[in-house]
Amino acid sequence: MDIKSTTPFSSLFRTSPFKPVQEHMRVTFSCICFLPPLLDALYRKDYQQLNEFAQEIVKLESEADNIKHEFREKLPNTLLLPVDREDLLSLISDQDGLADLTEEIAKTLSYRDMEVPDPLKDPLDELLEGTMEISVAAKEMIGRLDELLQVGFRGREHEKVTAMIAGVRRSEHNIDNIMHRIRRQLFEVEKDLDPVDAIFWYQLISLIGSLSDQAENVADRLLLFLSK
Repeated sequence: MDIKSTTPFSSLFRTSPFKPVQEHMRVTFSCICFLPPLLDALYRKDYQQLNEFAQEIVKLESEADNIKHEFREKLPNTLLLPVDREDLLSLISDQDGLADLTEEIAKTLSYRDMEVPDPLKDPLDELLEGTMEISVAAKEMIGRLDELLQVGFRGREHEKVTAMIAGVRRSEHNIDNIMHRIRRQLFEVEKDLDPVDAIFWYQLISLIGSLSDQAENVADRLLLFLSK
């Protein structure tokens, strides 16, 4: 998966202060996109491939970190920004939280060769599907920042992004319901699991659920842009 920018980072600010943020989200989303094949390898008990996918996630998270650090270093204090400078820095930090969580999921799965209990497979698939949908929505919202800038954060683009933010909040609420069901299912089968496996599963489910919370944080940060 190509993660290299085709535009030098130093030139991104000349076109828009949002370009580095969008580049960061692109890499972050590439990181998240490895979750479905990662879990598929887990289902198939292909632990070698699982570790290969985990390594790719770690590389992408490191790339996202580098973009974040360079952005912080090169964002000029004197640059006239269409949004508050601190809000912009907070936005990229919120995005980086998505990459951090994805890396933690990958590392958790690579620590121990685990098997997916049959009763967890369907709700886990549902949780992963919801997580990917909300991650796609977060990426699309960040992708519209330039359009919002062009119209002064008003008009039809403002309405579109506001509707997307509302959709993210609804999706996050739906994922909360899925999380409740999957934890109940895990509670029912945990007596049949190795105690350490049970602990790992509770941790893994919480980490996947936290991705939707973090995506909502990104949406809330955008809402600040629209409300100022």
